[in-house]
Amino acid sequence: MHAFSPAASTTRAGRSPALAIGATAFAFLVTMMGTTLPTPLYSIYAQELAFSPLTVTILFAVYAVGVVAALAVFGRLSDDVGRRPVLFFAVALAAVSAVLFLLPSTLPVFVVARVISGLSAGLMTGTGTAAVIDLFPPDRKAVGGMLAVAVNTGGLGLGTLSAGVIADVTSSPLTIPYAVNLALAAVAAAGLWIFAPAPATRPTWRIRPRRMQVPASIRGAFVTAVLAAGTAFAVTGVLTAVSALFLTRYLGTTSHSMAGLVVFLTFLFMAAGQLLARRMSTATAMLAGCLGLVPAAGLLALALATTVLAPLLASAVVLGVAGGLCLNASLATTVERVEPQLRGGVSSAFFARIYVMLAVPAVGVGVLARFTDLRAAGIVFSALVAALGAGVAVAQLIARRRA
Repeated sequence: MHAFSPAASTTRAGRSPALAIGATAFAFLVTMMGTTLPTPLYSIYAQELAFSPLTVTILFAVYAVGVVAALAVFGRLSDDVGRRPVLFFAVALAAVSAVLFLLPSTLPVFVVARVISGLSAGLMTGTGTAAVIDLFPPDRKAVGGMLAVAVNTGGLGLGTLSAGVIADVTSSPLTIPYAVNLALAAVAAAGLWIFAPAPATRPTWRIRPRRMQVPASIRGAFVTAVLAAGTAFAVTGVLTAVSALFLTRYLGTTSHSMAGLVVFLTFLFMAAGQLLARRMSTATAMLAGCLGLVPAAGLLALALATTVLAPLLASAVVLGVAGGLCLNASLATTVERVEPQLRGGVSSAFFARIYVMLAVPAVGVGVLARFTDLRAAGIVFSALVAALGAGVAVAQLIARRRA
């Protein structure tokens, strides 16, 4: 077994487990930041490269393909070779993606950069979640799971906000965000080298795509968790797909910070949702989260229908809280319940499925927008994801009554 453990961290590296947790969490945060840097900049790319809403959603789709591919092919790799080598690989891919974004902007380079960014996110999401949880003692695994989700969503939110702010205050909005992220990736790699626990044995790198199996003991909980967290990601996919272009094309907003703020609010309040989940039972948190996704999608549809900013911001906040509840409960009933040697595979299987649910509605918005317009497409998919959230909540209520 090559999983991280606090004891191994202290005895092998002579370092406090807190430093290992900090280095791992920072690498996780920086990698996820890099994946969302382009989001508030799409309006600039749309002008320079004539991106249509469909092009934007296709770019979002190729990123998601990269995430799912990494989770599918490498999902259990860290269970075999140890967490640290895979974390290094994820940070290295994030750095390569940043370098590609620094090259002169062309659509082919952009596509390759997004795919590599997706690969880095896929590797980091599965392995980083397992690694952070591993570093906590058995009686504090829930805290580890909360921290893993916090740095994951926090990185996604900080990426959009920082890129938007930089775009508003500098004359090089398409270079400085990626240069900063490249520098942070170098710091993250150094932190992993110094503080993260090394594998107990020398890693043997063999890429062996294997089915991401889920232990029978958690299979039922796994399905419920994927549906709950996946629905939260589906609503997020619709919000992400429409918000930046909606702000510029329909509200006439020229501030890139505002485009970044909308997505940032979602991920910021996911952290608040996690804190709230700790005050509830797991079942109650999951049910409350799914129910909360319905008004979140409804507020998004209202913003699109009335062309008003306030419901859009409110949607981001409600979605964040509800999504945080769903994610916290989902990890508590799946990844936190399995043995360390299975944790990387289960984590990857979980995130692979919810990233598919993130991508499908986002791409659907772009396709439908070709035949209608962005607002109409967003309203249709807001209704669909609201219905999905309500359906998952009803299914949980029925299951609770039968239990």
